[in-house]
Amino acid sequence: MISQIRRSCISIPSNIAEGFGRGSNKEFYRFLRISIGSLFEFQTQLEIAYNLEYISEKDFTTLFESSRELERMISAFMKKIKENI
Repeated sequence: MISQIRRSCISIPSNIAEGFGRGSNKEFYRFLRISIGSLFEFQTQLEIAYNLEYISEKDFTTLFESSRELERMISAFMKKIKENI
């Protein structure tokens, strides 16, 4: 589970960077969708870790709220990029 969480967390900024490097808004948007999918994967793994009592409620709440803020930021960015496709 730790390995999956690490991979999904690394995938989020990596896909944003790769999409930006592609040089087109259409490609950038596609990679932003992939990065938000990785974020959803992380959120799911976080919930599983909490339900299995691998992490405390405090840690879960802190991490989940941070991930939700990142979700809102990526979603707003996607909306802005989509306007320019």
